[in-house]
Amino acid sequence: MRLLYYNSDGDFSLAEFFNRAIPEYAVLSHTWEEEEVTFEDLQNGTGTKKAGYEKIRFCAEQANRDGLQYFWVDTCCIDKSNSAELAEAINSMFRWYRMSTKCYVYLPDVSRATVNTDELAWESAFRKSRWFTRGWTLQELIAPISVEFFCRESKRIGSKSSLEQQIHEITGIPKSALQGASLSQFSDKERFSWIQPRQTKVEEDKAYSLLGIFDVQMPLRYGEGMANAFKRLEEEIDKFNKCLQDLRLSDPRDDKTRIEDIKGGLLEGSYHWVLETSDFQQWRDNQQSQLLWIKGDPGKGKTMLLCGIINELEKSMSKTDILSYFFCQATDSRINDATAVLRGLVYLLVNQQPSLISHIQKKHGHAGKSLFEDANSWIAMSEIFTSILQDPSLRSTFLIIDALDECVVDRSKLLDFIVQKSSISPRVKWVISSRNWPDIEDRLERAGHKMRLCLELNQKSVSAAVGTYVKYKSRQLADEKGYDDRTREAVLQHLVSNADDTFLWVALVYENLKNVPRWKTLAKLKEFPPGLDLLYQRMLTQICESDDADLCKQILAVVSTVYRPITLMETTSIIETLVDIANDHKSLAAIIGLCGSFLSLREDTVSFVHQSAKDFLMKKASKEILPLGMDDVHHTIFSRSMLAMSNTLRRDIYGLHAPGISIDQVKQPDLDPLVALQYSCLYWVDHLLECQTRNDTIKDLKDSGLVYSFLHQYFLYWIEALSLLKSVSEGVVMIRKLEDLQFDRSPDLRAFIQDATRFVVSNRSIIEQAPLQAYCSALVFAPEKSIVRQTFEKCIPPWIQRNPRLEIHWNALLQTLEGHTGLVTSVAFSPDGKQIVSGSDDATVRRWDAATGQQLLPALEGHTGEVTSVAFSPDGKQIVSGSDDATVRRWDAATGQQLLPALEGHTGLVTSVAFSPDGKQIVSGSRDATSPSPLTASRSCLGLTMRRSCAGTQPRDSSCCRPSRAIQVRSPQSPSPLTASRSCLGLTIGPSGAGTQPRDSSCCRPSRAIQMWSTQSPSPLTASRSCLGLTIRPSGAGTQPRDSSCCRPSRAIHVRSPQSPSPPTASGCQTYTFLKTG
Repeated sequence: MRLLYYNSDGDFSLAEFFNRAIPEYAVLSHTWEEEEVTFEDLQNGTGTKKAGYEKIRFCAEQANRDGLQYFWVDTCCIDKSNSAELAEAINSMFRWYRMSTKCYVYLPDVSRATVNTDELAWESAFRKSRWFTRGWTLQELIAPISVEFFCRESKRIGSKSSLEQQIHEITGIPKSALQGASLSQFSDKERFSWIQPRQTKVEEDKAYSLLGIFDVQMPLRYGEGMANAFKRLEEEIDKFNKCLQDLRLSDPRDDKTRIEDIKGGLLEGSYHWVLETSDFQQWRDNQQSQLLWIKGDPGKGKTMLLCGIINELEKSMSKTDILSYFFCQATDSRINDATAVLRGLVYLLVNQQPSLISHIQKKHGHAGKSLFEDANSWIAMSEIFTSILQDPSLRSTFLIIDALDECVVDRSKLLDFIVQKSSISPRVKWVISSRNWPDIEDRLERAGHKMRLCLELNQKSVSAAVGTYVKYKSRQLADEKGYDDRTREAVLQHLVSNADDTFLWVALVYENLKNVPRWKTLAKLKEFPPGLDLLYQRMLTQICESDDADLCKQILAVVSTVYRPITLMETTSIIETLVDIANDHKSLAAIIGLCGSFLSLREDTVSFVHQSAKDFLMKKASKEILPLGMDDVHHTIFSRSMLAMSNTLRRDIYGLHAPGISIDQVKQPDLDPLVALQYSCLYWVDHLLECQTRNDTIKDLKDSGLVYSFLHQYFLYWIEALSLLKSVSEGVVMIRKLEDLQFDRSPDLRAFIQDATRFVVSNRSIIEQAPLQAYCSALVFAPEKSIVRQTFEKCIPPWIQRNPRLEIHWNALLQTLEGHTGLVTSVAFSPDGKQIVSGSDDATVRRWDAATGQQLLPALEGHTGEVTSVAFSPDGKQIVSGSDDATVRRWDAATGQQLLPALEGHTGLVTSVAFSPDGKQIVSGSRDATSPSPLTASRSCLGLTMRRSCAGTQPRDSSCCRPSRAIQVRSPQSPSPLTASRSCLGLTIGPSGAGTQPRDSSCCRPSRAIQMWSTQSPSPLTASRSCLGLTIRPSGAGTQPRDSSCCRPSRAIHVRSPQSPSPPTASGCQTYTFLKTG
C-alpha cells in the first residue's frame, strides 16, 4: 500500500508499506473532477497547480490536526498506468478504507454559508450532494469506522454517526450497516439494491465497486460491458455462498442460543466475577498471554461462563475485531469431533471477514463438500485454519472453544493443534474450557504464554455466583407458581444449602419444581437431595414409578444409543409407541417432558440436558434403562428403521418426474416424507453392526431375513433417498461395511451386497448430481447380469426403448479416479489397502480413499518435474516419490506434509523408488546410471525396460530402452514376456491377437485417470465404461446413446477381449445423463 507522508515543512511525499507495517492513516473520499492530481504528477512534481491539489492539501492538514502523519488519496496513491497494480488496488480498496483511522468526505457542492446561516438550506444541499450518487463512494461510506463530512470551505459538517438518520434516508442503507455491522447479515439482493441508484463513469465500475461490499475478488476486464461484469460478480458470489454452505456444519451462534435457552437463560451476575479475576485480566490486557484455560468439575457453570465472556467481548471489542467460538457436545456426533470444531470456528471467521474464504476456496474448488467430510478432512481443515491464522490481513481475533472434554473424536489432535497454534499470531487470543482431566492438562502444559483459571481455586467467587443464580431462579419460580412467603423462603433455603456450588443442580431442581403442584412444594422439597448423582437417581426413580415408565425408559434408552441427537419426527420412526401420534407435535413434546429433566427439546431436537446426565444413565443406571443390554437397543433401532423405510420409501419420492433434475434444483416438499426417515436412512447399518452377534440379528442376515428382503425391494429407493439427503458417499461407506460382514450361510445376500457395492461405487457421481439417474443411467449401463439391474429392471423408464450393448458381468474396473491434470505414471496401495497414492507428470503426488474413490487433500506438491514413481512405507506412515527433477521426496501419509530434506544426489531422471522391508532405508534408480548392482529380477526403472538375461543377472543396456511408461517384467522361469500384461500404471494395454503378447505400448493413449481393477476378474472384458461427465440425450423416440467416439481421448478407457480384438460396438458410461425429450 502506498501512502502520503505529511512532512514537518508542510509538504508531503509518497511512502510504500507492506502488510502489518502499515501505520495509522486517514483517507480522502471525494468525487473526481477534471483536474485531479495523479501518481505521475506527484512523481514529477507537476501537480501543484491542478485544482485537485487543494483537496489533497486539505486531507493532509486535517490528518495532521487529528494526529495522523499518513493519509491516502485514490487519485495519486495508485499508479493507474500499471494495470496489475490498478486491479490489485480495486480488489483491496474496501479493506484499505476499513483499515483507515479517519475518512474525510469532501463535499464541494455543500457551502459553509448554508451550513452557518440556514439549517434547512444546509440539509437540502447535503441531501442533494453528488457524492451520494457515485458508485465508488458506497464502499467509502460503509467501510470506514469513522467518517467525517466537510463542506467546500473545509469546515466539518458532521460525522456518519451524527448524520446517521439523514444518510439512512438519502441512501436507503440500514443503520446497522452504517454502524459497522457485518455485511454478511444482509442478503445479496439488499446489497445489490444499494448500488442501483448510483452511477460510475466507466460502466464496468458499477459492478467492480461492489467487490468490497461482497468481499469477493476477481480480475478486472474493462471493455467487457456492465452486464458481463455483473454476471462474473454474481458467479463469484455464488462460489462464495456455495463454499460457505458446504463449510457450515452447525452455526455456533445458534448453538449458543440453544444452550442458553436449555439452561434457563444467561444471568449476568453468575459470570461477571470472572471478568474481575487477575487471570482473565492478564489474558485480556497482556499481549504475551494468548491462551486462557478455564477448568472445573461437571455442573460448575463453565459453559455459561464462556457464554458470558462471549457477550462481554462482543460489547467491549473494537468493531473491526473478530470473535469466533464453538461449543463441543459429546451427545451430538456432528459437533463432537476435532474437525467440526475447526469448521465451526472458520465458519464464524469467514462470516465476519469474508475475504478469508480464499484460504478455503483454493481446495474447495477441486474437492467440493468432501473437503470437509472425507477421511482427510482434519488435515485439510487444520491447514486451512493455520493459513488463516498466518494471513496478514486477519484482524484482531478472539477464539473460544467450550467443553474440550466433550470432543470425542481426535481430541488429542485438537489439543496439540491449539498448543502449537496458540502463539502463532500476536493478534489472536484463545479461551478454552474443559473438565479437570489429566490427559487435557498434560497436553496443555506444553503451551507457552498460557493462563489457567481453576474454578475449584476460585470457590468463593463460584459460590457467590451460584448464590446469585439461586436467588434468581427461586424468585422466578415463586412468581410463576404464586408461592406465599413461607414457601418462597423454604425453596430458597433448600436451594442455597444443597446446591454445593453447582449451577446444574439448581437448574435441574428448578425444572422439577415447576411440575410440582404449589400445595405439594414443601413436602417435595426434601426429596431433592444434594449432589448431581443423587438428584439424577431421584429423577430416575420418579420415572420408574410413573404410569409411563416403560415409554420413558424406551426413549431414554434410544437417546442414549443414537449417534446424534434425533428430532421429534425421527423418534416416531424408531420408537414403536410413538408411531400413532407422529403428526401430533404437542403430544410428542409432552412425552419427552415425561422423562424428568434428563432430556431437553429445542427446535424439535431431543438431546440430553447435560453430558453428566448421559454419563449417569450409562454408568450408574444402565440396568434400569438397558435391562437387556445395549445390543438390544441397537437391534430395536435397526429393525424399526427397516420397517419405517419399507413403509415410506418409493420411487421418485419427491415427485420430481424429470430424470435430468439436478440435486441443486430439488425443492424440499412441505410435507417431506424423508423428515422422519433421515436418521434411519443414514445409521441403520451402524446399528446392525453393533448387534450382529445376537441370534435374532443372525436371522436378519439370512437369505430369507430382514436385510435381504429390504435390499431386494427397496435398495434403489434407499439410494435415491440418500441422494436427496446429499449423503450418497455415506451410503457407499455403509454398503462397504455390509460387505465386510460374514455371509457364509447367506449366498444370495452376499451376492446382492457385492453387486450393490459395484453398482453404487460405479455410479456414485451421477446419482449425487441427479437423484433420478439411479433409475436411468445407473440401471441402463449396469451389466446385463447385474443383480441390481435385474431386480429393478422394471424401474427403467419406458421411453428408453433400445438399450446399448453391454458386458454380461461387472468387469475388473472398480473405479476411475480423476484429478490429475497430466499423465499418471505410477500408483501404489497403502499396506492396509485403505489408500491409493499416485504420481503424475503434472508434478504432483495425490492420495485417494480406496473405498469411495474420493481424493484426499491436499495434493502433495514440491517436485518441479514429472513424478515417475511412488511407494508407501511398510507401516503406511510415509510416502516416497521420485521425479525427473532428479530428487526423491518423502511425505507424511496422514498430513500430506513434505518431510525435509529432499533426497538429492541423482543427476538424471529418477525412475523408481522403494522402501526396505523394515522401512528404514529407501532405494532409488535413475537414468544417471547409478544403480549400485544388477538385480536378478528387476521391477525397477519405471519408464525404462529391464530384461533378465539368460544367466539372469544383467539388466539390458539402458540405451535400448524407450523413455516410455511401459513395464515389461520377465519371469525368472521364462525369459519371454508374460502372457497378459496390465501395465502402464494409468495406461491401458490390451492383448493382441489371441492374447499372449502385450500390445506395443505405443498404442496406449495417455490417460489422466487411475483405474482400480478387481483381482477376481483379471482378464479384460468386452465392454467399456468411459466418458465420465458426458451427457447422452435420446434421439427421436429416444434411447440409443451417441457413439463413444465423441469422447475425449484422455478420459476414455477401452478394454479389448482376448477372444475379440475389435472394440465393442457400444460404450457404457458411468455418468451419462438421460434427459427425456418432448
